[in-house]
Amino acid sequence: MIKSGSPVRVLVVDDSAVMRQLLSTLLSADPEIEVVGTAPDPHVARERIKELNPDVVTLDVEMPRMDGLTFLRKIMTLRPTPVVMVSTLTQAGAEVTLEALEIGAVDFVAKPTHDLANARDGLAIELQTKVKSAARTRVGVRRAAAASRPLRAPRAQTGGDRIVMIGASTGGVEALKTLLMGLPPDCPPTLITQHMPPRFTAAFAERLNRECPMKVSEATHDETIEHGHVYIAPGAHHLQLGRRGPRQVCLLSDAPPVSGHRPSVDVLFHSAAQVAGPSAVGVILTGMGKDGADGLLAMRNAGAMTLGQDEDSSLIYGMPRVAFERGAVARQFPLTHMADAILDACENGAPGAARGHHSTDAA
Repeated sequence: MIKSGSPVRVLVVDDSAVMRQLLSTLLSADPEIEVVGTAPDPHVARERIKELNPDVVTLDVEMPRMDGLTFLRKIMTLRPTPVVMVSTLTQAGAEVTLEALEIGAVDFVAKPTHDLANARDGLAIELQTKVKSAARTRVGVRRAAAASRPLRAPRAQTGGDRIVMIGASTGGVEALKTLLMGLPPDCPPTLITQHMPPRFTAAFAERLNRECPMKVSEATHDETIEHGHVYIAPGAHHLQLGRRGPRQVCLLSDAPPVSGHRPSVDVLFHSAAQVAGPSAVGVILTGMGKDGADGLLAMRNAGAMTLGQDEDSSLIYGMPRVAFERGAVARQFPLTHMADAILDACENGAPGAARGHHSTDAA
């Protein structure tokens, strides 16, 4: 992590000279960031990392002589450093990026595919924000969490009419996988908003569906919500809980961003407060910013049990911290205990009490 007051020192790695220049220019426009060097391929980058000791590396997904994933694995093994991937907005680019996030990359930005002049400002803000955020992360936290994750005996279907709402952002790709792997195949119906562009949410849902015990898919409008199914908010669409007579359904909208995001965690949580009230369980995971805090407080005020990821297990303790400080989080748990906490809340509304899990109560 960087020293307070020091600029974030960045190494830009990209095989395109044009992209290296663009990224360097956009990053250098922020006085809190210093681009200390660039590299056209991983072999040069390896030497530059040793020489310059950057705080953050931006890494192109598709690289010559050594692909970005292979190089990322070497970085995480030999010299763990916060990495922000620079990705293409394609299905293949999305799948590689998701693998990179699981390997240890902190975050990603998507290269604009057209109209670069108009996309520059938005790309600059996103790139600067994510690089500065990455510099504050502890890159070993997720590996430690995964290694210490306890084995659980299978649990039977729980929750009755309970429904689970989860919000996440930076660090959420690996956190959500860890959490869902701890839930049973017939888990309570679960709606998730993860900040991510459209093609990436589709690839993310497919990846989770292959690897997790329950069914996972992108939510579709007016889809009936069922046990044993996890619904992911599609990129660029808000996901809300709705009701059609006796049915609970997924509702999608392309309304303006809320809390700076679409999909927004606040939108999901507010809908749960209105439609499900005390039958819902709200969970806020790792991420920067404050999206979800207001909605989770509305859920708690409506009688829902609300849970937050603790600081030690969060890649970025931003969203959970804001929610906790506002009184929206009833209990905090390490990521490795969150699945059991959710199931306990669905069963009896008192997560962790029976197992003595570490938790922190909010006032």
